[in-house]
Amino acid sequence: MTGADIFFYMEKRTIIINGYVYPFADRGVFQAWMPDLTMISTFSYGLDAEGNLLPLDDRELTYIARSEGVGSLMVLTAYTEESGFDSERASLLFNNAEIQDKYIAQILENLREKKMRGVDFDFEYVFAEDREKYVELVSRTAEILNREGYIVTAALAPKTSTDQPGVLYQGHDYYGMGQAANLVLLMTYEWGYTYGPPMAVAPINQVRRVVEYGLTQIEARKILLGVPNYGYDWTLPFVRGVTRARKLSHREAYQLAVEQGVPISYNPEIGAPTFRYTDIDGLEHEVWFEDERSLRAKFELVNEYGLAGISFWNIMSYHYETDVLINEFFNVYKDPNVIPVNP
Repeated sequence: MTGADIFFYMEKRTIIINGYVYPFADRGVFQAWMPDLTMISTFSYGLDAEGNLLPLDDRELTYIARSEGVGSLMVLTAYTEESGFDSERASLLFNNAEIQDKYIAQILENLREKKMRGVDFDFEYVFAEDREKYVELVSRTAEILNREGYIVTAALAPKTSTDQPGVLYQGHDYYGMGQAANLVLLMTYEWGYTYGPPMAVAPINQVRRVVEYGLTQIEARKILLGVPNYGYDWTLPFVRGVTRARKLSHREAYQLAVEQGVPISYNPEIGAPTFRYTDIDGLEHEVWFEDERSLRAKFELVNEYGLAGISFWNIMSYHYETDVLINEFFNVYKDPNVIPVNP
């Protein structure tokens, strides 16, 4: 029997696959993702100055998903009406039991009305002093929602140690969240990001470090590996505070390399494809993105450590090659009720 034959007869693991999505997603793209997903997470339900849940017009997406056997999660954030994450508003919620009562009641009303599957906590830049309070909120919400059959997940910054410094990391307690939530998502992406220097979005060596730390704090059966579904194009030279990378899909990156007539290189240690080109104005660019090789490395990591599954940020673009690779590696849970509600 050849190596290929052995691979053919290997039993595929059945995993959970989640996809984050904005309400304005192209409906054709969204529909194409449905066979590969257990659930979607609609981004996002924000927070007003009084601690009320800010609504999200995701009814059509949740209806389409439900008709395809895909559950829907409300992504809960401290997004404001005007801007992004607001640490002060999050702190207000964490430290006021009365506001929490109202907030959880509003969540339950939305879940029942839209027939959704649960919630995903994605509070980022949490104050270090609110770390335990955040865990308490997630634990309290899970206790209430689990009784009614809803699940609670939590997105965690990509930490490699318990006391890792930095505003993105200090407010996230891996062990506490692993106890409080039904599932956790490790946000193993954004090493290369819009305002940072050119580099891989999710270098496999760094991703592995986060997973290995995560497994010292959280059971593998509760962990979803974050996988980016995008890349970036930086104009060189990079100037911090000035350079702003352009986000692009995998397909757009491929097409750009072909149009520019430049080769795509791949570093196995980093686990990401990259190329450089010069635009019509004579400016040099550096591009990092994901392809079949980099996704394969991440999927192999999921199997190596027996993780619960994958969570894509995000599913706003579709690539047939990703679908083929998912089906090569995994079977996908299609009934979100398979996710246990007991943390």
